[in-house]
Amino acid sequence: MKILLLSGPNLNLLGSREPEVYGTATLDDHVATASAAAQAHGAELEHHQSNAEGDLVDAVHAARGSVDAIVINPGALTHYGWSLHDALAAFDGVVVELHLSNPNAREPWRHVSVVAPVATGSVMGFGGDGYRIAIDAALAAVGAVAAGSAVGQSQ
Repeated sequence: MKILLLSGPNLNLLGSREPEVYGTATLDDHVATASAAAQAHGAELEHHQSNAEGDLVDAVHAARGSVDAIVINPGALTHYGWSLHDALAAFDGVVVELHLSNPNAREPWRHVSVVAPVATGSVMGFGGDGYRIAIDAALAAVGAVAAGSAVGQSQ
């Protein structure tokens, strides 16, 4: 099983950018957490970070047919990244939207996600633990799809 972890604009600044909101862990720290969670389940994790929406769109396109799930922290693209939305809609695997903070508990402009409608589910507001939770959720959802059951419903 293979998971693509995508990190959007400004996430390369984690650890120093608004630590009161995003914490002091770096993006490398979060990728290490996600990688360990994937490895614990025998899955492989690939990570890509970009400050450019087109690069993330290209990564989603390249993932089609080669990864089982995408976990994406789209950063500010959450709210206006329509080309990212369209690329994720064309991905036939599991998509988990991830945020360190809870956008719904912040400024009103952060309350709308263009990614959520094409995501299998969202993990938000759990800080760095969200990376482990998102990987676990993605793997569970891939397993549910493979077993032929509806994601998010008990069997």
